[in-house]
Amino acid sequence: SLTVLQALEDALKRADADPSVKAVMICGENGKFSAGADIRGFSAPKRQGTTPLSLIISLIERSEKPVVAAIEGIALGGGLEVALGCHYRIAHVKAQMGLPEVTIGLLPGAEGTQRLPRLIGVPAALDIITTGRHIPATEALKLGLVDEVVEENTIEAAIGLANKV
Repeated sequence: SLTVLQALEDALKRADADPSVKAVMICGENGKFSAGADIRGFSAPKRQGTTPLSLIISLIERSEKPVVAAIEGIALGGGLEVALGCHYRIAHVKAQMGLPEVTIGLLPGAEGTQRLPRLIGVPAALDIITTGRHIPATEALKLGLVDEVVEENTIEAAIGLANKV
């Protein structure tokens, strides 16, 4: 939602400006990272002053402070694109990731089609981008999409990694 995007942008800017913040961890609520954009918003008029998701992800990527994604549940579409912008990704063993937009005739719109091949290589990325299939965490680890898979508390593991780096 626009509210979530604005909150994410504001929090990232505050964290980058605050010298006491050494790293950032991004997570979702209620055991889900993010299912991506609400497609009903695609037909809504653009609001003045709202930053597109791709620019927020670039803000994450450009952060001089390490940004760690704690992926629980699902990271689909724009949610996976947010995770791709992070410097590190930790996923719960039951997490699923993917870019399912293609199944309704859309291409990932926040540069996931550029970041994913850079991270896991063109052949694997093409499979994910063109099929829209959901990738389980264990496969994501083998592909290099995530840095670690945990069976316990993903948020605590992400905070631990953020503190290490």
